[in-house]
Amino acid sequence: MTKTQQGATTPGTGWNFFSNYAHVIVCLAQNPDARLRDVAERVGITERTALRLITQLEQSGILMRLKEGRRNSYIINPSERLRHPIEEHCTVGELLKTILSRNAFNALTQRFENVKRRSHKPFSV
Repeated sequence: MTKTQQGATTPGTGWNFFSNYAHVIVCLAQNPDARLRDVAERVGITERTALRLITQLEQSGILMRLKEGRRNSYIINPSERLRHPIEEHCTVGELLKTILSRNAFNALTQRFENVKRRSHKPFSV
């Protein structure tokens, strides 16, 4: 049986369709105020790896980190394109729309639009 973290892998298979990057994005889409520890635990990775993935997603313009006191909150850019040539015709939003509930997806897009309207700096790097 393979390692399971809240359904991270199916017993006996050892592989998933989505990368840890996608899993991190889904976790933050479902809970934009999630702690690094919670994301890492849910995905089944270390906190250090979660931080590295979040930093890379932020540098690529897919994710924006907002400081709220001592905590971070995350905004996902649903219009950013996926990176691999096979799926570059799709956006992050299109991917998330297939995974998230309708309410969670609508909350994500509304949150992005609100931040985009209020922000004076561009979302992408």
